[in-house]
Amino acid sequence: MFEDPKTPRPSASLLAQRLGALDPVELRQRQIAAERALLMRGITFNVYGDAAGTEKIFPFDIIPRVIGASDWRTIERGLKQRVRALNLFIGDIYGARKIIKDGIVPESLVLSASSYLPACNGIRPPKDIFCHVVGTDLVRDRDGQFYVLEDNLRCPSGVSYVLENRQVMKRTFPQIFDQLRVRPVDLYPTKLLETLQHVGANGSPTVVVLTPGVYNSAYFEHSFLAQQMGVELVEGRDLVVRDDRVYMRTTRGFQRVDVIYRRIDDVFLDPKAFRPDSLLGVPGLVDVYRAGKVALANAPGNGVADDKVVYAYVPKMIEYYLGEKAILPNVPTYMCEDPKDLAHVVANIGDLVVKAANESGGYGMLVGPQASKAEQEDFKLKVQKNPRNYIAQPMLGLSRVPTIVDDAIEGRHVDLRPYVLYGDDIFVLPGGLTRVALRKGSCVVNSSQGGGSKDTWVLAEGDSLSPPPGPVATNGQSQSQGS
Repeated sequence: MFEDPKTPRPSASLLAQRLGALDPVELRQRQIAAERALLMRGITFNVYGDAAGTEKIFPFDIIPRVIGASDWRTIERGLKQRVRALNLFIGDIYGARKIIKDGIVPESLVLSASSYLPACNGIRPPKDIFCHVVGTDLVRDRDGQFYVLEDNLRCPSGVSYVLENRQVMKRTFPQIFDQLRVRPVDLYPTKLLETLQHVGANGSPTVVVLTPGVYNSAYFEHSFLAQQMGVELVEGRDLVVRDDRVYMRTTRGFQRVDVIYRRIDDVFLDPKAFRPDSLLGVPGLVDVYRAGKVALANAPGNGVADDKVVYAYVPKMIEYYLGEKAILPNVPTYMCEDPKDLAHVVANIGDLVVKAANESGGYGMLVGPQASKAEQEDFKLKVQKNPRNYIAQPMLGLSRVPTIVDDAIEGRHVDLRPYVLYGDDIFVLPGGLTRVALRKGSCVVNSSQGGGSKDTWVLAEGDSLSPPPGPVATNGQSQSQGS
């Protein structure tokens, strides 16, 4: 948000001036009012294994992150390019495998990915779209460049908080919101429904949201999106396969289902195709999907493309399939299965962030500079024992955004998860979930690791009309840099 401790970026100058003019007590009161509004709206998430309770309120900070129009244009172009290439990659891997035959991506790497599903070989989904909903995590380094941290192509979550945060912010800062010409995000449910209907087999397809149930960490989001789209929220027991079709049990009998926005992990979707002990899925579902009589969003098997080791090859995929250079670069990545990279990682583990290939939520990760010697040694052993399962990246200087901490404002590290829909066209929601590491100095932003969220304000074209930047004192305590 700030170019230096006292100079906001041009896109954020008006916001900084308005915040600086607020009395600290009033700012705190607005924060409390926003938290109360979120509580009353039941905006929660679950933390598995947390003894404090099943549901928690997602921590929220009322100081938004601002992204100017020019920065967003680059992000939007880069995400569309990336998702187009990833979709082609998934179709290729479960089809002709040209990218492997041409020596661009090693076959052993793909086949050893735990999220690669042989049962999906040869399946062509409707319209050849595999990744209908994508959440790609971005970070901004101190050099001002946005980098791709990882792709989420299975069941990316968090968009419900984007929509609910915006509702609260419109009431918290109504005048600032209008003056900055913030682009809307409330069209997402409509765009999502259009995306799902696009892959339906008939002109008026029946769409449902399939959830594992109330104990899933994202159950609030599942119910929220179903309600916003005006479609049924179902569990596996509500669906049945009959006569090579999927039907939903209703009080008026069986109703055919054409499109399933599934929020269940791949291997639990169908006990006949994957895990036989799954009670969450629908027996026979994959057979119907293979026959093209039901669409699944996202397509099963997508996880092969968001394996953190395969991620390192995405820039090459973009060049291979699209003949273009990647607009959004990856974070530089060491592949631990490469002996030379492995030696470097082991020797420098205290300076690196090490990640397991298929973990999420901040689990299976070591932040070297913040880890103890014992933790570093433990991770060295893990990496050496199973190098295919790990990558390592340098510690970036993640951008920080002013955040209310008790009665002060301090800089906290953030990342950004924009949401991309692939239907008739590729749509990038102008905004996204800004996740904030609430612990001082921490770069781990995941909600399951104590992170919170902020609203993301993408400004409309013409944001240069904002007042010129000048010295700003946000209660004399803002010391943020980056975006």
